Amino acid sequence: MTVRTTIRALCILSLSGCTLFSPVHMDTKTYALSTIPDDFPMQRTHAATLLVLVPESAPAYATPRMAYSSQKYQIAYFSQNEWVATPAQMLQPLIVETLQRTHYFSEVLSSPFFGRPTFSLRTEIIELTQDFSSDPAVLRLTMRCYLTRETSHQVVATKELSTQESLSERNPYAGVVAANTAAARLLRELSRFVVEHAH
Repeated sequence: MTVRTTIRALCILSLSGCTLFSPVHMDTKTYALSTIPDDFPMQRTHAATLLVLVPESAPAYATPRMAYSSQKYQIAYFSQNEWVATPAQMLQPLIVETLQRTHYFSEVLSSPFFGRPTFSLRTEIIELTQDFSSDPAVLRLTMRCYLTRETSHQVVATKELSTQESLSERNPYAGVVAANTAAARLLRELSRFVVEHAH
């Protein structure tokens, strides 16, 4: 290799170095669960208070990463689309607001809270997945709920709530829209469950 050829090769490498060795910046889009139902089981206000604990999550959903499935038994995550917070962090204030709007309780509190409420509500996120293995693709949302009377530490009622919503398109944003619709539906069911059993 001549000196001229060597210099030419070094120049080419130095010009392409930025492309070869610089990190690739990929913009990550973030989305929120922010929809509550617009029709509530309106009730006469009672003296009881309710504490809404932060939802627990199955390990696959204890992250802002947005889960999807393209085949049975598989969970994967989108690389450029995420939730703005974990599903539990997004859902707790929505649960609180939904139950406040029923007007059933004199006060609906969120944890951390160090007083003694009449009831506490514990929830667990079992599934929040965009399922592309079905046709049409669907958003699946499942939660388990536990209502406890704090004065006696007795579990009053438990229920598993599950819903799904079809995606208008097979992409992450359509899944976000479906997730908000599904969440509002599930929150409506949750509020009915709580009101029916908080006696």
